[in-house]
Order: sequence, then C-alpha cells, then structure tokens
Amino acid sequence: MNQWKAAKRVMRYLKRTKYYMLTYKRSDKLEITGYSNSDFVGCLDSLRSTSGYIFMLVGGAVSWRSAKQTLTTSSIMVAEFVTCYEASNHGIWLKIFITGLQIVEGIERPLKFVTINQLYCILTTIGARPSRSILTSSF
Repeated sequence: MNQWKAAKRVMRYLKRTKYYMLTYKRSDKLEITGYSNSDFVGCLDSLRSTSGYIFMLVGGAVSWRSAKQTLTTSSIMVAEFVTCYEASNHGIWLKIFITGLQIVEGIERPLKFVTINQLYCILTTIGARPSRSILTSSF
C-alpha cells in the first residue's frame, strides 16, 4: 500500500510541475561554472561522506549529482578533495562534450570551479565570518 501512495504522490508532483522548465539566455561566450560541496560522515551507518556538485552554463543548470562517496575518508579535507576530484573530472568531460556537439566553435574560457572552501576565502576577504572553508580552481 505504501508503494501505491508513493506512486500517487509522484504523479501529483509531475502534474503540478509539468510547466516548469529550465531556461537559458543567449550568449556568444559560453562559460561553464561548477559548484561542489561535501559533508563529512553524512551517513552514520556506513561512515561515508556525500559528494555533490552542479554545473551551470549561461546561468542554467546542465548537470548535477549528489551521491555517497565510494570510500570512507579520514577528515573533512579529504572528503572535500574527493568531491573536488569527482566534480573536476565531470566538468572537464562536460566541456569536451559540449565542444564536441559542434553547436558552437568551442568554450573559450577555462572551466570555473567553486567549492565551499573557496567561498570561505571570498567571504573572509570582504569581512564576513563564514562557518566553513572554501576552494576555487580553473581548468
């Protein structure tokens, strides 16, 4: 019976959101921006962290993922590093894929990548007091 209720709930959600859509603006210069974050030992049963990232192209989301990491990490820094590694691999693949579609000549700007650790640096520069650290990279 619970499966039937869940199926009905999904159908109500789909009916309610059928006119929602992602929109993108026209731009001559394409730039992919990625954002990532992770938690440390988010799952208390397996002691695994969760990685999450999203990639934006011209202001609209084109790819995202949130999943439990495949290994157990020993610190927050290692969990963030694993997330950055997974996200940067996907970002590089995404850039090559979009260029390979040959819809545009290519993506001229480097891949911009922001993690929560980088945001920390930005916020402390302007005098804010964030609770976590952040990293940024370009590929």
